[in-house]
Amino acid sequence: MPEETKLHRPWLVAVWPGMGNVALSAGYYLMAKLGMTFLSEFPTRELFDVEHVEVKDGLIRPGRMPRSRFFVWRNPSDGHDIVVFIGEAQPPLGKYAFCHKLIEFAQQLGVERVFTFAAMATQMHPEHDSRVFAAATDAENLEQLRQLDLTMLEDGQIGGLNGVLLGVAAESGLQGGCLLGEMPHIFAQLPFPKASLAVLQVFSRMTGIKIDFAELSDQAAAVEQHLGQLLAQVEEQMGRQEPEEEPFALEPQEEEGLAPEDEHHIEQLFEEVRRDRSKAYELKRELDRLEVFKEYEDRFLNLFSKSD
Repeated sequence: MPEETKLHRPWLVAVWPGMGNVALSAGYYLMAKLGMTFLSEFPTRELFDVEHVEVKDGLIRPGRMPRSRFFVWRNPSDGHDIVVFIGEAQPPLGKYAFCHKLIEFAQQLGVERVFTFAAMATQMHPEHDSRVFAAATDAENLEQLRQLDLTMLEDGQIGGLNGVLLGVAAESGLQGGCLLGEMPHIFAQLPFPKASLAVLQVFSRMTGIKIDFAELSDQAAAVEQHLGQLLAQVEEQMGRQEPEEEPFALEPQEEEGLAPEDEHHIEQLFEEVRRDRSKAYELKRELDRLEVFKEYEDRFLNLFSKSD
């Protein structure tokens, strides 16, 4: 392995899209606040297929395969380096083979522990604190997680690659675990940054890495207020309904292009992030708010390429 890729006792965090954007938001926030850099593309084209093509202004764009990438942060102290794996999608088939390939690459990097982030949907109210559920690959790691006063996932299943990867890690003799942030099941399709915050706070305690959580805390508080108001509105609406009335539903929004001022603001944020990578999560939030992150995803992740 080239000298420049040698890492110091690295830990791997793997995230994919899922409920509440809990895992991806945590992964992106970690990347932004630690100022990570691109490490490697993970080739997986044989496991994916093109499901659709985008149409813009009447023109069909070429199909695009989901990408999977590694990013790295080198710890300036004697602690663990951190590798973050960002997967744009989970393969419809070949999950076990995918995870074996990923773990093999992690072992080449010298990874000592493997973690996945995920969401746990419960009956919680949006205004309550998010608990963090946890499960481990081995007894030693399980005891360490218990000492953090987490809610242990005693029985059940962890679906998708969040679980399969850890099963393969255990087969390969790697320690690790899954951290699942709690979110309201009624809002499972909406972003819930409070759960991402809870997961990252636990990860920070585990690693001893200091992370500035101010931005994510502010976002979590704003979403909490919004969802609390939305829930109250739904409950009030349902309470006023007569039996023959149609159930409450949110009106679909028509898709529109970005306003010129929004495009200008996005370009300003991209320029700011080029100068200061710690501001990347502010850009991510704005792209999410405007519902255009997918269109800018490659450009966003390219901001984490190694500096000259």
